[in-house]
Amino acid sequence: MATTERVTVTLPVDLVRDIDRVEQNRSKFIADAVRHELVRRRREELRRSLAAPHPETAECADEGMPEWAKSLPAEDAMGLVDMSKGTPIRWTPGEGWIEVKE
Repeated sequence: MATTERVTVTLPVDLVRDIDRVEQNRSKFIADAVRHELVRRRREELRRSLAAPHPETAECADEGMPEWAKSLPAEDAMGLVDMSKGTPIRWTPGEGWIEVKE
């Protein structure tokens, strides 16, 4: 069983009443709601980050995988990157990562 910690949360009476109408276990309901909200916020932060990447990250993305693989010393590149595998993608500012149609 997961370790738990007791916390005190103050909620409006009508909100508690609404919770009680749909769930007998308030703690479980609130824990599920908080988990759901944390996941939603993480996803939103990732979307925000992809939409406006840090300038250094955008510069790295602009280089692309083929250029990176070519920059490796021959002994490192052998077998490390198989350019015939995977899906070619590129970074497009304002759009994010998109598939390259060849």
